[in-house]
Amino acid sequence: MKILHTSDWHIGKKLGRFDRTDEYREVLDEVAEIADREEVDLVVNSGDVFDRPIPRMEDLSLGLGALVRLTDGGRRPVVAIAGNHDSPDLFDVLAQFLAPRNVHLVGNVKKPKEGGMLNLKTPGGRALVACFPFLREGRLVNLWDPVDERRKEFADRVMEISNEYAEQAREAAGTDAVTILVAHFLVDGAKVQRGAPRGERPLHMTQAFAANPQAIPPGPQYVAMGHIHNPQSITGAPAAEYAGSLLEMDFGEAGEQKRVVIVDVKPGQPAVVSSVNLQGGRRLLRPSGTWNEIKEEPGIYDSYLDLTVHTDGPDPGLADRARNEFEYMVKVRAEYPRTEQEHPVRTGRSLVDLYGDYYQQQNGVEVPEGLADAFRELEEEVAHAAH
Repeated sequence: MKILHTSDWHIGKKLGRFDRTDEYREVLDEVAEIADREEVDLVVNSGDVFDRPIPRMEDLSLGLGALVRLTDGGRRPVVAIAGNHDSPDLFDVLAQFLAPRNVHLVGNVKKPKEGGMLNLKTPGGRALVACFPFLREGRLVNLWDPVDERRKEFADRVMEISNEYAEQAREAAGTDAVTILVAHFLVDGAKVQRGAPRGERPLHMTQAFAANPQAIPPGPQYVAMGHIHNPQSITGAPAAEYAGSLLEMDFGEAGEQKRVVIVDVKPGQPAVVSSVNLQGGRRLLRPSGTWNEIKEEPGIYDSYLDLTVHTDGPDPGLADRARNEFEYMVKVRAEYPRTEQEHPVRTGRSLVDLYGDYYQQQNGVEVPEGLADAFRELEEEVAHAAH
């Protein structure tokens, strides 16, 4: 049996002012083409199909259409679980309408015999797919307990649930079925680069709500993980992968090679895992240098940009100049030597004075008089409106 594992589509997510619908459509077409070319028997999506619990109608149409297309006209089953960005209730409502199209959605965490484990017929044989959608920590722990106790309780419960899925799948598989676990949670030790803010929600990226590597049970022949956008294998597990996100979602993911995972597996035998790199979507760059140096960067005019421009001092026109020069400019900042200043006393001082302190700390020079006047006028306007 051949399986395609994809994850963390986040359909609907924008990058600054840029709508990326066309990029999503391009890369989803690419995933479908890979599935057809590789002649896969089953597709699994390990969560965060959408970026919002209630997606825009056009995003909902794009995502569901992509899942249906991946069935190759209903020939192969497609399984998708809800991630932390998805609405589990929406998934469960949609499931009944998509099941006849051979798309199987699992929104809420369910017991294996109550919808948590799917027994699927594929062109390559029978597959037992245990589905472990994102489970919010508030459902597992007492929020009034000390943090260390909550951390341990969460990790222990995730491990218990995973092991229960694995055991039930083993019993139901017999000798003729492949066993798979599809899950959406953070495993302690997963690599998350933090060069810039990332698409994974920070609340769920803390170690307080991470599962231990032992939460990956030894039973399933392949474990398809979602939640971490940086593609990687899970240390200590023989065949467990974070497929990673579909696109470079933000500048914390700049330069990451996105992929889908291809799994070759037969009942009772170890899985063979490989990757197919994705080419769709616009690249993200974080160039740093002088204005002329940045303009010479390879790919600078075709990529989304987070610019750091080296200047001699404040450059009030920098943002406009960068926007005019680079079509896909998202962020820009000037970098130059700044004077040191102690933290100022804030009590008993006007907002204008406090703003001047803030500007000094951020830019290393005093606030221009015109800007201070504009701030003062805004303060007076707000005060007048409040009365």
